[in-house]
Amino acid sequence: MVQQAQGLGVMDLPPIGMGCWSYGGGEYWGKQSQHDVNDIVHMALDLGANFFDTAEAYNNGKSETSLGTALKGKRDRAIICSKVSPCHTQPHTLRERCEGSLKRLGTDYLDLYMIHWPINGLSIQHFTKDRQLIKNPPSVHQAFDTLMSLKKEGKIRVIGVSNFGPKQLREALYTGAEVSVNETAYNILSRAIEAEIVPFCLQNNIAIIGSMTLMQGVLAGIYLKAEDIPPHQAHSRHFAHHRGGGHSRHGEDGCEAEVFEALKQLRALAEDLRCSMAALAIAWVLAKPGIHCALLGSRSKQELLDNVSAVHIKPDASIIAAIDDLSLPVLKRLGNNPDYYENGSRPRSW
Repeated sequence: MVQQAQGLGVMDLPPIGMGCWSYGGGEYWGKQSQHDVNDIVHMALDLGANFFDTAEAYNNGKSETSLGTALKGKRDRAIICSKVSPCHTQPHTLRERCEGSLKRLGTDYLDLYMIHWPINGLSIQHFTKDRQLIKNPPSVHQAFDTLMSLKKEGKIRVIGVSNFGPKQLREALYTGAEVSVNETAYNILSRAIEAEIVPFCLQNNIAIIGSMTLMQGVLAGIYLKAEDIPPHQAHSRHFAHHRGGGHSRHGEDGCEAEVFEALKQLRALAEDLRCSMAALAIAWVLAKPGIHCALLGSRSKQELLDNVSAVHIKPDASIIAAIDDLSLPVLKRLGNNPDYYENGSRPRSW
């Protein structure tokens, strides 16, 4: 049972949240039956892992629809987060998109509503082919004004962002909006946020929700070498650009030797501690400053049970330091750029 919820304005976040990208089925994660989604969502509620993270972009809205179906009659037990794509942040469009998410989820309000990626041309081009919109992105100020209006109307309870860097967070706060959450990639092999984003969020009382906690199975020890990873899951800067099978955009050589050496050491450490590699990776994230919740994409009830069990692992300072050390070569190679999918010289987040 997940017990220790952390306060966040009008919400209490559990340490383990449910990543819902696979819900509804789609090209990236493959098929996902509604029966399985229902079972996993209901078990998560019973275990106290009642934070559900979805987005309009996940499987073209099917994730929201699937989650809404699973939560029918149980809405009051859930904390629901959805995200609007940056290409849909013009005032009128943003309002329409929020209403669309509410309808698909079968709810009158969202506990947390985020802008999925920063509002800039590079971000927007991954969500639309509208060249004019890519060339002339929506106004950040108008976007957050609209979010504040939606909050006043009770359509959303808390305003958040996803994948924003410190300058972009500062720009959002300058609009006068109360930005309470930044959801961003964070795991043992993806530590870029430690340099600037974590300190900024701590200073400005912005909670961090960590995504990619197990790096899509890599930190669960599922893959023993880079060649084993499905191409669409090997398109981050950790891996050579040719691994992505057309999905990679970064054009870099990666740092595969450092990644798999770190995994080898992490596996040995987990064996010494008599816990799973995945549980240790989750526990490490939860032990870090500023992290209010770690997202996990559980595809089965057993995966969910394994993931939730990590809250009972309390690594001491020496274990945390050992994991920091074994992952340091990866951090040094990839640097403090929090966007792991674009070229290091041209990120979407800054």
